[in-house]
Amino acid sequence: MALTKIFDISSRSLSVYRKALEVTSHNIVNSANPNYSRQRVMFETETSNLTAGLVWGNGVKIADVSRVRDRLVDAHILGTNQKFSDSNKQSQLVGDIEKIFSEPSDLGISNLMTTFFNSFNELAVTPNSVPLRTNVLNAANNLSAKVTTVNQSLTTLKGDIKQEFQQKVTAVNSLLKQIHQINYEQYSNSYNGVPVNDLLDKRDALVDELSNLVNVSVVYDDNNSAVVSIGGALAVDRMHAAEFVAEEVNGKLNLKVKDGAYPVVLTGGELNALSQVYSKKIPDYQQKLDAVINNLIEAVNSEHANGYTITDPQETGLNFFDGYENGELKVNAELNDDPNKIAISSDGTEGNGEIALRIAQLTDAKLINGNTLQESYSSLINKLGNDGMLQDNYTQANQMVLDELGQLKASQSGVSVDEEMTNVLKFQRTYEASAKLITIADEMLQTILNMV
Repeated sequence: MALTKIFDISSRSLSVYRKALEVTSHNIVNSANPNYSRQRVMFETETSNLTAGLVWGNGVKIADVSRVRDRLVDAHILGTNQKFSDSNKQSQLVGDIEKIFSEPSDLGISNLMTTFFNSFNELAVTPNSVPLRTNVLNAANNLSAKVTTVNQSLTTLKGDIKQEFQQKVTAVNSLLKQIHQINYEQYSNSYNGVPVNDLLDKRDALVDELSNLVNVSVVYDDNNSAVVSIGGALAVDRMHAAEFVAEEVNGKLNLKVKDGAYPVVLTGGELNALSQVYSKKIPDYQQKLDAVINNLIEAVNSEHANGYTITDPQETGLNFFDGYENGELKVNAELNDDPNKIAISSDGTEGNGEIALRIAQLTDAKLINGNTLQESYSSLINKLGNDGMLQDNYTQANQMVLDELGQLKASQSGVSVDEEMTNVLKFQRTYEASAKLITIADEMLQTILNMV
């Protein structure tokens, strides 16, 4: 083997292990980066030469610098991200609704409804008492104010949810554009021999972020471009990125491809949580509350209309409540102006409080599917609490799975500084040995020259 061969092999080795040290250094400085995947240098024997019937080795070369990444773990993380974000967001929103109802408390509808009926029970004992009549009106107005406030707050919350839904759709479109750009750059760089590992890490981080918003599925084509679908609809590949829009149809929030005919099927992510609470949960709670209040109005008005006032002249046929429209419970304005118009005498005689007693007894009447008003309202509050608890449990369970998957991902793709420092020493020693070979070859060359 000629001395030039030694120089060639040694210089190639110097270049290889210098690059290996660069990769190791890159790993070390990114050890605290959660989106970084450890890179590994794959060494390979350089192609040998056949000279004079003998095979002569040409040293070492870098075959590849690969990312240590397990796509199966990545797929599990994406799936769990969608479930966690969905349940966590629903838990937060249901918690906001629970605060609106503020049960149990003195200011809750349950207690105010009890106070309302109790005020009639007290009035039945002293029917002509103006202070007790005023108490009835105060109780009714307090209940009215709370019911109205609850409905207004739920409407406001729906408005906030709709706005947030639209903002997150904008975020989805932004992420898709970024993923599309990286797909293009990754393909172009790979074709030109430019390293793409850091680009792929960035793309994976964007896909993870996307999975927090919507239910996604990801496959990779022959060029390693990410092909992302949202709810079965193609969202992005190397050639294009779709644009999604928010729409409301029949009170339901939907996500759809711009100019598309049908909405996307949402099953996970924060957008699904927002859609579920807006389209199903809040309307369901409002419907159950409306049933309680409407039956309350109907029952009270039915009894009150049969009573007589203590005005001069007496009146009958008056409703206690004016109605329940747009979430506002209205007490008859005539009664508020004149408490003597509260009609609780069954026969028009002075001191008769039979109607007040009947109204008070409505608290025990089975008015809604065999349940009392309080039982029906309690069923609503229990459902609200159970919905919140269920989402809390889902969130905790999914968090545990994410933690385990995160640990598994870190053990596979994360950087171990100790391991990398070991590689530094190994590559450094090899680099020094290659440099020593060059020195030896140079000394051998000098010896030959001195012989001439």
